Amino acid sequence: MKDYIIINSSDTVAVALRDLEKGLVINDNGLNVTLKSDIPQGHKFALKDHEKGEPVIKYGHAVGAAKEPIRAGEWAHTFNVETQLSGNLEYEYRPRLKQSAFPGIQRRTFMGYRRENGSVGTRNEVWIIPTVGCVNALVNKLVSELRPLVPDGVHALVGFTHPYGCSQMGEDQENTRRIIADLAEHPNAGAVIIVGLGCENSPVEIIQKYMKDPADKRVRYLVCQDVKDEHEEAVRLIRECLEYASKFKRVECPVSELIVGMKCGGSDGLSGITANPSVGVFSDMLCGAGGTTILTEVPEFFGAEDSLLERCADLETFTKAAGMINGFKDYFRSNGQTIYENPSPGNKAGGISTLEDKALGNVQKSGSSAVEDVLGYGERVKKKGLNLLWGPGNDGVSVTAMAAAGAQTVLFTTGRGTPFGCPVPTIKIATNHRLAEFKSNWIDFNAGSAVDEDTIDELGQKLFDLVLDVAEGKLTCAEKLDYRDIAIFKQGVTL
Repeated sequence: MKDYIIINSSDTVAVALRDLEKGLVINDNGLNVTLKSDIPQGHKFALKDHEKGEPVIKYGHAVGAAKEPIRAGEWAHTFNVETQLSGNLEYEYRPRLKQSAFPGIQRRTFMGYRRENGSVGTRNEVWIIPTVGCVNALVNKLVSELRPLVPDGVHALVGFTHPYGCSQMGEDQENTRRIIADLAEHPNAGAVIIVGLGCENSPVEIIQKYMKDPADKRVRYLVCQDVKDEHEEAVRLIRECLEYASKFKRVECPVSELIVGMKCGGSDGLSGITANPSVGVFSDMLCGAGGTTILTEVPEFFGAEDSLLERCADLETFTKAAGMINGFKDYFRSNGQTIYENPSPGNKAGGISTLEDKALGNVQKSGSSAVEDVLGYGERVKKKGLNLLWGPGNDGVSVTAMAAAGAQTVLFTTGRGTPFGCPVPTIKIATNHRLAEFKSNWIDFNAGSAVDEDTIDELGQKLFDLVLDVAEGKLTCAEKLDYRDIAIFKQGVTL
């Protein structure tokens, strides 16, 4: 294994690929630097002297500035590097479009579930979705009691409980309605039962207005206040759903039918070197084959947005993307919060010093494909290719939004590890060997081999193969553990 990496020839810091000891001498193309302290894996050390205020360069871009003199060989981190980001910016469309080509990928297929409306799922499950938190206990009881009745051909019976659906106003209420409607029509569900109470702000009849086809044969409805015994009626409807879903069989589908979300959680200093670039290669491969990828976590674009904006397919898409970025800053300010509070404590412990540092690593997941569209929260994919989606950095909220937008699978990179799973198969990708080995019950793919064995292109192609395997039924770690949740974006007051 190499000791360190200099990502770009213009960088003024290097990243430790393993724990490095004080006194280690770095000789690299004329550089001669002696480490002045121990450097943890994923953390940065200076390759040259930096005066106060001088840019600290990583990925070929400034990830902050020295807030005090930093000498060559010193650890460069939160104690001596600070963000240089500020408020809203005016952006100018300067397109630099490049489409990566991967010959032969267009001909790849997978065995998926073709629904009657033409959509394609990678799972054949029965979902129970409450319209309001008041019926969560009923939903949980039904799932526990009826799972033993799940027939062959149906992968799971799942309840997606949440605390919302009532005592909400404005955009919060809209968010809840959109997400419930989107999930109710998701192709990974062979059948769905929407369970309402009857007196909530977002009752069944309102949710139906947000659905493309509320008469879809896959969907049943239950309003608990309208029946004498809601449990008995729910059992009857779920039995119907299980029988209906069991009739679906896998058929051959082109990879262009795949929609894959891309997310990072608990990043470290290797995220932008191993896992995220590997996902970027995957994204280019899938988009090149006519498929779709979704990138969200808008606050983690801040400081790296130019690399996305210059790849917008046209002026209209650029305008929407720039508006989304500045709009998210306005959202922070409207709630009296600091725009650049990121990174989190776990990110910092892993070697990320500033939001620029995190963002430049984060956007590696988008590869080099053109940005074809920008989606609002709760909006579904309309165009194939790379899509940007309004959403926060929060794992549960952003991944639920990607599933609601149509993602049948999510790629989730992490340097810290998490048992997290979302409504659709969630492939956890480790940034380093240590995590992959220590939490093998969480991790599906080890991108840490980028530092010693595989190239990023090789990892991207291995990841592509894994996604197809999962699309055809291979269970992710989170699925094996039965860890799946939804989280809905909340911005305003609770009545």
